[in-house]
Amino acid sequence: MKTRTPNAPARLALCLLAGLLAACAAPQRPARSLADSEIQRVMRREQVQGLAMATIDNGKVGKVRVFGQRNVALGLPLTPDTIMYGASLTKTAVAYLVLQLADEGKLDLDAPLTRLLPKPLPFYRERPFDYADLADDPRWKSITPRMLLTHGVGFANFRWLEPDERLRIHFEPGSRYAYSGEGYYLLQLILERGLGLDVGDEMRKRVFERFGMQRTSLRWRPEFADNVADGYAFDGSVQAHERRYRVRAAGSMDTTIADQARLWAGIVRGEGLSADSRAALVKGWLPIVSARQFPTLAPQQARWPQGLAAGLGVVAFQDRSGPAWFKGGHDEWTANLVLCLERGQRCVIFLANDVRAEQLYPELARLALGETDMPWSWEYSWFGQL
Repeated sequence: MKTRTPNAPARLALCLLAGLLAACAAPQRPARSLADSEIQRVMRREQVQGLAMATIDNGKVGKVRVFGQRNVALGLPLTPDTIMYGASLTKTAVAYLVLQLADEGKLDLDAPLTRLLPKPLPFYRERPFDYADLADDPRWKSITPRMLLTHGVGFANFRWLEPDERLRIHFEPGSRYAYSGEGYYLLQLILERGLGLDVGDEMRKRVFERFGMQRTSLRWRPEFADNVADGYAFDGSVQAHERRYRVRAAGSMDTTIADQARLWAGIVRGEGLSADSRAALVKGWLPIVSARQFPTLAPQQARWPQGLAAGLGVVAFQDRSGPAWFKGGHDEWTANLVLCLERGQRCVIFLANDVRAEQLYPELARLALGETDMPWSWEYSWFGQL
């Protein structure tokens, strides 16, 4: 997605940036349901067509809210059961499955690929699981599931972003962070070819059904068509919702705000995981020293006072309230974000079928959770630009 400087007031940007670096502790207050007028005001300001949000407090779902439209031309409203694109929130849901398998002794997170696949990785040559490009790079042998979960293997985000569209390893696996959807494709290969699982079915049984997520799937379902959100780009152009028929661990989840509220409440509580795996999910395993999340392979160096680090499917940081973590997901027409504070098991969840909604999240998250040390400028490259 191309980044553009939003028209958010400079005063708000400076205020939020100052709050990011604040060292003083602030008293915690419960997550609250924002007034409709507050949300509608900022939506009008940024011309956002549709926004859904929910809060979690003490690991329980609060009030689920929806605003705007799923299709402007037809005047169709967004509802709590409207199918929206989950984008990269898919990755955290898949990570939850992986941790369940680890709890059961079916997958060793620190085992190298040579022990996890029946054939050498370069022998797999069918897209999207085509790894012939790595035949002359023995570093693939040291890759582990933990490295894949923490975006530490050295792949570009997607191979088609490479000048020649060929997959390559850019640094020693495990040595640094670089966000990569390709890493989650490889994780899917391990589950399907190494363990013989159908990832879509396992996600349905182990995650979606566990949390009562009746309108969520990694494959398109025909019944979704009666209430689905189209997407809106930064320039207001519309894109029909893509029907994804193939499971993609990196981002094929269709879902609703009601289902996402159930999912993240369950994740916060640690349902279905051992205490150790729940702790490992949000532990900072791999330090993040990039100034921005994208471009993923940029050589920039940064020091984050929050101790920014990759968890297992989320990004962890130290908030003034204690440990915290978040996960975003977007494309040209989608803007999703989950921000959670461990203290009080509190979260705010945003799904939007309009990418312009990202400009609202720093403000709405502050109103919902109070001041936090969320690294907004790392997640959104436009943040703080005047």
